[in-house]
Amino acid sequence: MTISFTPSAAVDRVARTSKRPAMGPAPAGAVSLAMGEPDFDTPAPIVHAAETALRAGETHYADQNGLPRLREALAAKLSAQGVRDFGASEVLVSHGATAGLAAVITAAVGPGDRVVIPEPCYSLYADLVQLAGGEPVLVPPASDMHWDLDKLRHALVGAKMIVFSNPCNPTGIVHTQNELIALGEILKDTDTLVLSDEAYDVIVYEPTTFVSALAIESLRDRTIYCQTLSKTYAMTGWRIGYVAGPTDVIAAASRVHRTFNGSVNSSVQVAACAALETDQRIVDDMVASYRDRRDLLLDRLAAIPQVTSYDVDGTFYSFVRYNADRPSEHVTAELREAGLIVRAGAEYGPSGEGHIRLSFAADSTSIGRAADILQQYFASVAPALESSPV
Repeated sequence: MTISFTPSAAVDRVARTSKRPAMGPAPAGAVSLAMGEPDFDTPAPIVHAAETALRAGETHYADQNGLPRLREALAAKLSAQGVRDFGASEVLVSHGATAGLAAVITAAVGPGDRVVIPEPCYSLYADLVQLAGGEPVLVPPASDMHWDLDKLRHALVGAKMIVFSNPCNPTGIVHTQNELIALGEILKDTDTLVLSDEAYDVIVYEPTTFVSALAIESLRDRTIYCQTLSKTYAMTGWRIGYVAGPTDVIAAASRVHRTFNGSVNSSVQVAACAALETDQRIVDDMVASYRDRRDLLLDRLAAIPQVTSYDVDGTFYSFVRYNADRPSEHVTAELREAGLIVRAGAEYGPSGEGHIRLSFAADSTSIGRAADILQQYFASVAPALESSPV
């Protein structure tokens, strides 16, 4: 018997609007600068902690909000970097930052609620808002890819929430303290929530200084902070993140998370405790390597007249504008045929069209090969065009 099946309205909304590609394995011989994933192995002390936990019997269900000692350690970490003290009850351990974002948005956003998303932006945000029945409101950036505060002020009237990443995926921009203060002034006397995804907060390059939304007095009581151990500690496959914020918001997010996900793997949470205690020099060494790779990639891009790159203050991404009369999805498809996998700028919102995103979380040989392919490709599709300054 053949049954008739129609996906739910929520699935249909996401299917119709999502720009997120299903990234499959790279073709044999291709070089990939597409994935937002450190190419380092997880540091040995973290792996050892997980092994020890497994052998000690940490193989059972954990507290659905997260191991108490992990939440206490995270609360202490947040208290040290913000403007208020956090308690363990204000922290939810999640299945990666993805599940944390999903839990918060599903808990706070209902049908018809407007959620402001400054772009270019991580495409998951709009997908989650659509899944919850809300209305994503994408706000174009200023010419330097920082926020256009006038447009943001207009869009935020009556908004339920604003969601952004800082440092920004895909641009590598680090939003400044003044931008965050301005956001606080715009939101004064409103109930608009701020969901700040700060997954790349440690991957910031001198002389840039990163300031968390938690450190802004006017944002303090409305900010839900989202974090992951994936980028800082090269733990992408471990799937552990967390959210923290006002008690009532976190309680609602916890209800969603335990309904969809249940508790996070016990031994992974023990490993997370070890990560928080890891020698900072291990992290510093990875960031120094990213900085060197950034410099290599930007030097190579500067020699390609058809492309320009914005300043990369943080993350391990370069958002590259190209001068060729081709949609970004067309460009990425042709580059894939040439042996290079990158992400289309259109994935990150309308203002991303005419761009591609390159990840330099790759070895120098791969970056060099990628630059060679880019140079050959753009010379062939736009030989007469020259780049214009950003």
